[in-house]
Order: sequence, then structure tokens, then C-alpha cells
Amino acid sequence: MNDPRPPDDRVADGETPDVPPAARSPRSKPVFLALAGVLIVLLGAGIATQVRTTDTGDALDSARPADLLVLLDNLNRREAALRQEITELERSLSSLEQEGSEAALEEARSQLYTLSVQLGTEPATGPGVVLTVDDPREGVGSEILLDMIQELRAAGADTMQIAGANGETVRIGVDSWVTGSGGDVTVDDRRLDAPYTVTAIGDGPTLAAALNIPGGVVDTVARAGGSLSVQQFPQVDVSALREIEPRQYSRPGN
Repeated sequence: MNDPRPPDDRVADGETPDVPPAARSPRSKPVFLALAGVLIVLLGAGIATQVRTTDTGDALDSARPADLLVLLDNLNRREAALRQEITELERSLSSLEQEGSEAALEEARSQLYTLSVQLGTEPATGPGVVLTVDDPREGVGSEILLDMIQELRAAGADTMQIAGANGETVRIGVDSWVTGSGGDVTVDDRRLDAPYTVTAIGDGPTLAAALNIPGGVVDTVARAGGSLSVQQFPQVDVSALREIEPRQYSRPGN
């Protein structure tokens, strides 16, 4: 993301979704199990740090501009690290296509797709929920939408998108940001009008329960003068895509 202004809020990336195990050849199994383990550790560490640094909107509101710039740089570095992982997997795929086994090749493709879904560069489909947020009093601001997205991530949502009544749809990615007050919300530099529709892929009952806990997101939206409905479906589509632009300065750290 090449946005010069410090964002009000940042969206933390979720946990890497489980990938169904493919049949593995005895020779390639240890190598790719080790590769998968390394990727999970790297992604888990980045996610844990993001959750700690973006825990509440209030903390960002009171932060100094210098602190916000540091947070922005950290998020950019983590996104660059994910993109580097994709580059390395693409190289592995190229090598496996020439000399690797079919089982190992399929496993590498699966890992590449998983990371691409996390970044928002690939469409996804699966069971999940569709949320509709009505805001007739214009009280549902960026901090509430951020809490909703964070709650879905914490409950295990693999990926999601948010659409506005004005026809704009934004795929939520690693470096997504939300800003603005009720009636004037912007996600990733695109203004969205209420009512908002959020589509998330994951275990439907778990996602719905997380949003409906006492004092949770549903209650928060109600206190702001809005309403939040949650519908579960055996299959939902997250088709909006993110365009990942090359970085000018940042690169993955060791």
C-alpha cells in the first residue's frame, strides 16, 4: 500500500487456514513438512505481533505521528515478508515442475494458494457468514468496523471482503486500513456507504457465536444506533481481489 497518510486503524492478518494434507511421497514428505512448519511459525509470529500492536482504535487515536509511522512501516514489512514467501514457493514450484514428484508439487501449490488468499490476490469460496450492518444514525464508525473485522479474524475467518451500498467492494488483506466516522467510512482509500455487507469464509457457527457474545460486536453496533445481522451459509464467495504494488524501500528482514 502506497498511502502517504498514517491510517487511523490497521487490520491484523488472521491465522493461516488449515490446508488438507495431500498424498506425499516418502522422499518429499519430510522436506515439505519442514517447509510448512517454517511458514506457520513465521506467519504466527507476525500475526501475534500485529494483534498486540493494533488491539484498540483508541490506542492509535492517542498515538504520536512518529509512532503511527513506525506501525505503518512494521505492517509494510510483514506484508513484504508474505510476498517473499510467495516468491520462494513459486520458485519451488518451478523446480518441482521439472524434477519433483506430483505429490510434492501439489503440496507446494496448496501452500502458495494459501498465502495468496491471505494477501487477497486469489478469490476464495467456502462455508462462512454474511454480515449486514445498517447505520441509519451514522454512528457506526471505523473503530466499530475494525472491531468486527478483528473479531472475525480471531474466530478463525480465512479471508473476507466488505462492500458498501454504493457498489464499492474491498478485499481485506494484510495491510488493509479503516478510517472515518459514521456515514463517512473509508477502507483502503475507497469510501463505502452504509449499509455495509461483510462476507467472511470460515466455520459459520463459530464466527456467528464470536459476534454475538454479550458486549460483543452486535451489542456495540446496537449502542451506536445501528443493527448487525449475521447469516450462515454452506458456501460464500469472496471474489474481490487486491492489487499488490511493488515496494520502493521496504524488504523482508532476517
